Amino acid sequence: MPLALTQLSDLASLPFDEIIDVRSPAEYAEDHIPGAISLPALSNEERARVGTIYVQEDPFKARKIGAALVSRNVASHLEGPLSDRPGGWKPLVYCWRGGQRSGSVAIILKQIGWRADTVEGGYQSYRRMVSKALYDAEMPYPVVVIDGGTGTAKTRLLHHLADQGAQMLDLEAMAEHRGSLFGPMSDTQPSQKAFESRLAMGIAKLDPSRPVYVEAESSKIGRLIIPPVLWQAMIAAPNLRVTAPLAARTSHLLTAYPDMIADRDRLTDILGQLTRYHGHEQVGAWNALAVSGDYKTLARQLIETHYDPHYTRISRAHAPNAQPFDLPDLSEGTLAATAAKIIASE
Repeated sequence: MPLALTQLSDLASLPFDEIIDVRSPAEYAEDHIPGAISLPALSNEERARVGTIYVQEDPFKARKIGAALVSRNVASHLEGPLSDRPGGWKPLVYCWRGGQRSGSVAIILKQIGWRADTVEGGYQSYRRMVSKALYDAEMPYPVVVIDGGTGTAKTRLLHHLADQGAQMLDLEAMAEHRGSLFGPMSDTQPSQKAFESRLAMGIAKLDPSRPVYVEAESSKIGRLIIPPVLWQAMIAAPNLRVTAPLAARTSHLLTAYPDMIADRDRLTDILGQLTRYHGHEQVGAWNALAVSGDYKTLARQLIETHYDPHYTRISRAHAPNAQPFDLPDLSEGTLAATAAKIIASE
């Protein structure tokens, strides 16, 4: 019998060695259960071909051709990625609706002797649980927001909190974006669905009796929207506001954005987007600093001229009563001590 998932936390506690997504590579790329590996039963082209035959010609013919293709692909997986799996291996297999693709693959794996199981309803049932958790429920855990101006090492502080046993959600890592104009960590962010999967599974693993720390963000991180369950909780959450000397913040930015320094053309393009806020003359001066390699001055001026004025307006409006944490520097020792102080005040 296929396995019926009733809540997302089931996926973290079920006794399976591996989760296998047998949908096409395109389906997997858009979204998948976090941690699942992609072993497609049909390629993108094969899935389209079988679907066309099913609709336009004959369902029986489509199933016969599909079975042949699935068999060949599973053979490749057995001789390749699965060749080293031991006899007691127990995989959980899913496809789009929990039907033929996952069922076909699971049958072959079971015949070998592996204890394979499938997900009832497939990816669709999983996706419904993600949507319910992020759009139709309430945040089940108390949220605390780590606030502070650009360059105050909020993300590093989050990880010091986690290192000392606190619960946190690194939204920027999940979104692959550092939450500012200079924030993209790669050429593309994950899809909205993939971001939501990472977030929902992260929330499902938390202890509801303890607070969870998140970094202050706008309602979007890059092009990705923070789902309403978490966003509403963040709006209502207490804020801890981190401040630090300008020199320390400047140095932190130089280490946090090495990709900007390494790719001058990209930096020039991003600075150009600031023209509508600061004019051609100011942006030209910033580009001159970049060309000369004076990134320290550039970072300091961006904090003073662009980021801090915007942050001051937003923070006064949305978190006027934030608890201050005025740090003398942003060293690892100071951040670790600050994390310990925060945890002690829970």
